[in-house]
Amino acid sequence: MATTGQKIIVIGAGMGGLSAAIRLAAAGMQVTLVEAQAYPGGKMRSLASGAGPIDAGPTVLTLRGVFDDLFAVAGEDLEDHLTLVPQPLLARHWWLDGGRLDLFADPDQSGAAIAAFAGPAAEAEFHAFNRQSAQLYKAFERPMLQAMRPDVVGIGLNALRAPAIWPALLPQRSLAKHLGNTFTDPRLRQLFGRYSTYVGGAPDLSPAVLALIWQAEAQGVWAVKGGMHQLARALAELAARLGVTIRYGTSALRILRQGGRVTEVVLSDGRAVKCDAVVFNGDPAALLAGLLGNGPQQALKPVAAHPRSLSAWVWSFAATPAPFDLAHHNVFFASDPTREFGPIRQGRMPDEATLYVCAQDRGVTDFPNAGPDSGPERFEIIMNAPAKTTLSPHEVSECRAKTFPQLARFGLTFSPPPPDQALMTPQGFSALFPGSQGALYGRSPQSLMASFQRPGARTKVQGLYLAGGGAHPGAGVPMAALSGKHAAAAIQSDLTSDASWPQTVMRGGMSMVSRLTGHARSR
Repeated sequence: MATTGQKIIVIGAGMGGLSAAIRLAAAGMQVTLVEAQAYPGGKMRSLASGAGPIDAGPTVLTLRGVFDDLFAVAGEDLEDHLTLVPQPLLARHWWLDGGRLDLFADPDQSGAAIAAFAGPAAEAEFHAFNRQSAQLYKAFERPMLQAMRPDVVGIGLNALRAPAIWPALLPQRSLAKHLGNTFTDPRLRQLFGRYSTYVGGAPDLSPAVLALIWQAEAQGVWAVKGGMHQLARALAELAARLGVTIRYGTSALRILRQGGRVTEVVLSDGRAVKCDAVVFNGDPAALLAGLLGNGPQQALKPVAAHPRSLSAWVWSFAATPAPFDLAHHNVFFASDPTREFGPIRQGRMPDEATLYVCAQDRGVTDFPNAGPDSGPERFEIIMNAPAKTTLSPHEVSECRAKTFPQLARFGLTFSPPPPDQALMTPQGFSALFPGSQGALYGRSPQSLMASFQRPGARTKVQGLYLAGGGAHPGAGVPMAALSGKHAAAAIQSDLTSDASWPQTVMRGGMSMVSRLTGHARSR
């Protein structure tokens, strides 16, 4: 039975909310999308500058097929609305000992670069790791990433068919330990350990299975012409073309329920809008904290959102760099990972930081001649941080002192240096995303069962669904979009089921024996 005409409210225009809204509207439902900010994208933000809009959120686009599929649902082609530039060079990596290593979409090219960097034995180790992580990704892709809820049986069967991945599935084996058994060169352990931070975990505390994250990047990385925020803008425009009503600058204050299910949402403009279902594209911790009223507070177990993931200090600015051979994605490593993650574990700034630098204008067609004579460029610099809600008096100056002198040790400087206002802190993220406590990735991935404890699309409150990086299948741009797909599928299934069966006066009904047939067998 069709669900055409059902009224859905989507709270939040992040990747998950936009994805859900598009799919639900394409299915014929009446969708209203409310967003507290004046722009779409959620964490995919941008800031104005003299050099153009600067990305201030996610910078890496992987698993492009997720977005090709999303546009196809609406009968459109992604390439008609966005220019995605493939990046043969995935990232450039730098160490203070003078080492430099490029990794490529072509594994043979990466292997050759690693051989030149650390010797032929390291190249063999990389190819073994690449094969194993590819098998890990294959084992988890369908029953985990593409499934509405983790299919433990499916994962187990896939694992039985791939003995090579068993070491990565051992209990208590961290990613750092796994990489220690894989690579002889400590710099390669440090490099591939960074992938746990992409979902908010430290490599020495995150499970070894997160080695599969490398494969998401190895399958291809794209730059978005004009910046990543253009992806959010294109998705919002697609939603509008499908008939989604988008209300920017409008917050959801309370989600109300009656008879055990969601019935309406009270908005910041004072209106109460009736609905058949709600998709919450925010941090699940906000529901647990009662920030949307008592109605949805019991929708989740606390373990679905706690403990919290890592956060970040993020600089976004335009400047002219010193002559330096930057790629689009660059990582400048600390000399010792323990000097980074040890202090973060204690709630402090790293003693020595590893810094990610996105040179937004490098490697894209609209800025082909990047260099000192090309004028200011756009940069985003990210340093890992603990999730925090209060700003210490000297935190901004301390962050500056841990960022730019460290980059200067590599020879990278900027003119003019960015102002303090160019820094986004964990406390700023806490204020921007209510209930997040400054965490950028929702629940921490730092346990073997963390991925199975992350909440799915359905909640314990009938009619309330989740989408976004805090929901299954997890953090990251394509993962958040997949969560929206799962939420839309759950709503379509549930509303169709509700519409197919007439409601009984007494829930559950009663079983009574017929006076004529007694316990005789039914015809």
